[in-house]
Amino acid sequence: MRIEVERAILQSADEAAAAIRELLSGRKIFALNLLSSPGSGKTTLIEALLARFDGKGGVAVVEGDIETEIDAERIRKHGVQVRQINTHSACHIQPTRLLSVLREMDLSETRLLLVENVGNLVCPAEVSLGEDARVVLLSVTEGDEKPLKYPLVFKTSDLLVITKTDLLPYVTFDVERVRRAARAANPAVQIFEVSATTGAGMSLLLDRIEALRAAKNG
Repeated sequence: MRIEVERAILQSADEAAAAIRELLSGRKIFALNLLSSPGSGKTTLIEALLARFDGKGGVAVVEGDIETEIDAERIRKHGVQVRQINTHSACHIQPTRLLSVLREMDLSETRLLLVENVGNLVCPAEVSLGEDARVVLLSVTEGDEKPLKYPLVFKTSDLLVITKTDLLPYVTFDVERVRRAARAANPAVQIFEVSATTGAGMSLLLDRIEALRAAKNG
């Protein structure tokens, strides 16, 4: 009985992800699913993307957290459409929940959808949200062993963003070790090193995301 229930849940999730993909494709919306541990810089990257795409077509944001609307309130100050999903006991955004939220949103002018998933490197990696690309962020304060300990999130992500690189002189973090382990899990992953504090590397990352969006939107 338990196997049948789990199978039904997975089938429902897959169907919801497919429905999200169809909804976004029909509107030519490019969607990013942002994954990381808490505090790695997902919200900061969203703010940088909002600045980059200002005046280049609508951006909508969906924030995922266990509780609170703290991040959604932070993004709302930028004047973009943002919705909060509180997952409570769940450790990732359920695709069925995201689909319901997207159906309630006005996406008529949206060309870029940013989804900030719940902060951890395990559960969000196991579930597709119908996104066009996954971005996993890893801050230098977390430790360089994460691609070895949590390979699935690196295996299933299109971009790896190493954040807070301005702190490298003060922490033990081997960037090359991370690069080797990430590429062992996923040879195609594109790796960027950035610091939101100094701005180092941000332009290259934003250029790449803009190119991915343009490739879909035309």
